[in-house]
Amino acid sequence: MSNSVLALRTQQIADSKRAFKARGSKLTRCEACLLAEPLCICAGVKQADCESAVCLLMYHNESFKPSNTGRLIADIVPDNYAFRWDRTEPDEALLALITNEAYQPIIVFPEENVEPQRVIKSVSREVGKRPLYIFLDGTWREAKKMFRKSPYLDSLPVLSVSPQSLSNYKLRVAPHEHQLGTAEVACVVLAENGEMQAAEFLTQHFIDFRDAYLKGKRSKLND
Repeated sequence: MSNSVLALRTQQIADSKRAFKARGSKLTRCEACLLAEPLCICAGVKQADCESAVCLLMYHNESFKPSNTGRLIADIVPDNYAFRWDRTEPDEALLALITNEAYQPIIVFPEENVEPQRVIKSVSREVGKRPLYIFLDGTWREAKKMFRKSPYLDSLPVLSVSPQSLSNYKLRVAPHEHQLGTAEVACVVLAENGEMQAAEFLTQHFIDFRDAYLKGKRSKLND
């Protein structure tokens, strides 16, 4: 199983000049799910048979955070990529990916403040190409910054998920007050664009992760 987010994390650790100290950094964690070892959920992970690809464009230290849900997507969708965001010096592999004729790159982002001609509500698959869903992974403020300050993404269409779809998902799976996280949005995107197995597997994986993470917080295993 190839998880590009974990690979990016490993590379960033190797390249870092100082250790990144996340909350709970003194814990013994599973190296895959990043939960405390007694709460590991890796045994339940099932990769989906998926005809789409995903790309996580991650803000600075996002890949280090145990609470990050972007890596859950990479657990489920076999064709997955992850890159650290850079405004002026994007990874050459990222640029090659979004211009690769085998893929149909699409940014997943709310339509507010996006040029109307770029916005799509659903994906019409191009013959011979695999949809590549690009998720801007960070806080909402960071995601907006990545969207505004990435000229290499300016020519790509923007898939806007309807507020009603997000609301329905939130009521069914994720009853909390804050905005949906990256994995939750991905569940909706996959379900609405023909990838039902991937959406189902990712939803269950997210629920398992959320429950284990909250259990760890209550018992102070993640603090």
